[in-house]
Amino acid sequence: MPGTRKLGRPTAHRKAMLRGMVTFLLENGTMETTLTRAKEVRSLTEKMITLGKKNTLASRRAALAFITKEDVVKKLFDEIAPKYADRNGGYTAIYKLGPRRGDGAETAVIKLI
Repeated sequence: MPGTRKLGRPTAHRKAMLRGMVTFLLENGTMETTLTRAKEVRSLTEKMITLGKKNTLASRRAALAFITKEDVVKKLFDEIAPKYADRNGGYTAIYKLGPRRGDGAETAVIKLI
């Protein structure tokens, strides 16, 4: 079930971090992070793309409430979501990279397909 990982942070910090990561991923198309964070970001990003596919005022406002930059919401609704109009989910891919040098955490790259 998405959204159940605590990621070692208080709720407010965790939500803010995930909002920023989803915004970054939608803005740039790819991001390197730990595997567990990538899995959380994947579920939230796919929900935002599904909102973008609906393209209603209510879905745009819901996306604006979560994504931290207005220009990223515009890009989501105008460029990203129309690419996935004929696709039912699976908008992102996670590639494992191996352990991080400093603390040994499993790293991964998450990309928009």
